[in-house]
Amino acid sequence: MSCADPLALALGMPKAELHIHIEGSLEPGLAFALARRNGVALPYADEAALKAAYAFDSLQSFLDLYYACAAVLQTRADFRDLMLAYLERAAADGVIHAEIFFDPQTHTARGIPFATVLDGLDDGLAEGARRWGISGRLIMCFLRHLSEDECLAALAEAEPFIGRIHGFGLDSSERGHPPAKFARLFARCRALGRPVVAHAGEEGPPAYITEALDILGARRIDHGVRAPEDPAVLARLAREGVPLTVCPLSNTRLCVFATMAEHSLPRLIAAGARVTLNSDDPAYFGGYLNDNIRAVQAAFGFDAATWYRLARNSFEASFAGDAEKAGWIARLDAYFAAAGVPLG
Repeated sequence: MSCADPLALALGMPKAELHIHIEGSLEPGLAFALARRNGVALPYADEAALKAAYAFDSLQSFLDLYYACAAVLQTRADFRDLMLAYLERAAADGVIHAEIFFDPQTHTARGIPFATVLDGLDDGLAEGARRWGISGRLIMCFLRHLSEDECLAALAEAEPFIGRIHGFGLDSSERGHPPAKFARLFARCRALGRPVVAHAGEEGPPAYITEALDILGARRIDHGVRAPEDPAVLARLAREGVPLTVCPLSNTRLCVFATMAEHSLPRLIAAGARVTLNSDDPAYFGGYLNDNIRAVQAAFGFDAATWYRLARNSFEASFAGDAEKAGWIARLDAYFAAAGVPLG
C-alpha cells in the first residue's frame, strides 16, 4: 500500500458505519433461503427476478419492495442470520464499529413479537463480536409514514428493553412527513436518556433538517444531502459540527441525484460539514461501505487526507464512549502512519 493510492487506503482503513438499515441488508439469496425455511411466498420467481425489481424511481418505490421482502423474517434465528450476514460483509470492508437501524414496526405489524426481533439481532451482534471483533449497537427507528400515536405505542412496547436499545431514529417515507410530526415521540425518547437521530434532507427539503435539530433534538442527521440548497442550514451544520450520515449509492439509486458526479458530497465537505459515508440499504442500492467508497473515489478522486477525515468523523460521530473512540482513532492513526501518510 502506498500513500499515493488513496483508494487502497480508504478501502483498507478501519472505519465505523452509522447509517445501515439491517432489513436493507437482506440479500436475495438469504431472502429466498428464509422464505423456504418459513414457508413464505415471495412475489418473485427467483433471485434474478427479485434483483431485476431493483430499478427504483423514488424512495417510495424502494420501500414497497423493502417491506415485501421483510415478510420472510419470522423467527429469532432469522434475525440472527440477517445480522451475521451484514456483519461479515462489514468486517471484510474494515468496519470495526456499526450503529445499526432496525424497524420493529415492520415486524410487529405482522405479528412478530418485539422480543423475537431484538433477541435475534442481539444474538447476531454477540456472534459477530466473537467471530470478527466488530462492535455494534442498535438504534430503533420509527416509521414516519405512520401516525405519531402508532409510533408512541411502538415506543411503549420497546421500553421494557430500553437497556438494549442505544438510540432512536426516524426513517421511511420522508416526503410529506416532516420531523415536527413526531415532536411528542422524540421528547419521550430523549427523556429515556437515549440519543436521537433522524432522516432529513434526502427527499425532504433543508427545512426538515432544521426541524430535526430544533424540534426532535437530533444529534446526527441521516442523509442531509440537500443542505447546500439552503446556505444558512449548511453553515449551521458546519458551525455546530452536526454529523451527516451520507449514503452516496443510495442517493443516486433513489434519484436524489441523477449521477454520482452531481452528488452534493464535495460541497458538504468543502463547507466544513462533519460528513461520514455509509451504505444505507446495501442489498438494494448497489453495495456495502467499500462499494460506496469506490463509487465516490471514481467520481471525485479524493486525496488520502480527505479519506482519513471521513473515517475519523465516523468514529467521532458514533455514540460510543470516549475511551472506545480514542482506541479506534489510534488504530486509524497507526494505519495511516504505517502507509507513510502525514496526518498534519
